[in-house]
Amino acid sequence: MLKSLTRAVSAAARISSSAAASSSSRGLEPVLRSALCTPSSATARPFTRSIWMLCNNGSSSEHRPGLLNSRRGIPSVSCGCGGLHTEGDKAFEEFLSDEIKEEKKIQKHKALPKMSGGWELELTGTEAKLSRKIAGETVSVTFNINNSIPPSFEEEPEEGQKQPEKEPEIMSTPNFVVEVSKQAANQSLVFDCHFPEDEVGHGEEEEESDIFSIREVSFQPTGDKDWKDTSYTLNTDSLDWALYDHLMDFLADRGVDNTFADELVELSTALEHQEYIKFLEDLSGFVKCQ
Repeated sequence: MLKSLTRAVSAAARISSSAAASSSSRGLEPVLRSALCTPSSATARPFTRSIWMLCNNGSSSEHRPGLLNSRRGIPSVSCGCGGLHTEGDKAFEEFLSDEIKEEKKIQKHKALPKMSGGWELELTGTEAKLSRKIAGETVSVTFNINNSIPPSFEEEPEEGQKQPEKEPEIMSTPNFVVEVSKQAANQSLVFDCHFPEDEVGHGEEEEESDIFSIREVSFQPTGDKDWKDTSYTLNTDSLDWALYDHLMDFLADRGVDNTFADELVELSTALEHQEYIKFLEDLSGFVKCQ
C-alpha cells in the first residue's frame, strides 16, 4: 500500500510539474512573438520615418530636398523661356554681338537708296516691287533678295604677288521680273531677267554693254502673281539677235536700262545687308532667349 501511495504521489507531482511548465511556456509565447514580430517604438518607427524623410519633403512648409529624390543633382539649365543655356550658347551670343557691331560699321546705307525715274518702292519682307506709270502703261519690276548674292571664289595670290588689301565688295544681283501692262489689254507682257556674272560691275572705260539679260518672255493674265506654265514662253537662248535687241529696246524705252539695273543692284544690296543685320539681331535674341 505504501509503495502504491508513493507511486501515485510521484505521478501526481510529474503531472503538476508538466502542467506548470506548459502553462509557463504558453504564457511566454505571446511575449516572445510580440518581441520578435512586432516593431518596437525604439527601433522600427525611427527607421521608417528616416526613410520617409529621405524620400519626401514632409508636411513642413519649409522645402527640404530629399536625399533620395531622383531630381537631386541635375543642374538648372533653363530660365523662364524654357530653353537651354549652355556655355556654347554664351560663346555664340558673344560672337553674334561682335558680328552685329562689325556689320553695322561697314553698312553703306543706313536707309534704302532712292531709285531715279519716279519708281515707287513697295516692300513685303524680302520681296521688293518697283512700279511706275507711263502714258497709260504700268511697268512693275519685282525681285527677291533671298539667294541673290553670287558665290565668291577667292583665288590665292601667286608666289610674289601681294594679298589684296581690300576684300571685294559684296553685291546682291537678284533675278527680276518686269511686267508691262496696258489699260485696254487683259494680258501683260512679262520679262524674266537676270544678271550674268561676267557683266556685273563693268568699268566706265569698258565698252558699253547690257549688264542684265532677258531669259524668257511670255504673255500672262494681268494681275496674276504666279507664272502660268500653260502660256507660251519664249526662251531667248536660241532667239534671233535682231528680235532680242528689239525686246531690250522695248524695256529701255520704259525705263528698264543699264542705269536702272545699276540702281537696282545698289538697292538690292542695301536691302539684303539690312535684312542680314536684322537676322543676326533676331538670332542673337533667340539664343539669349529675349
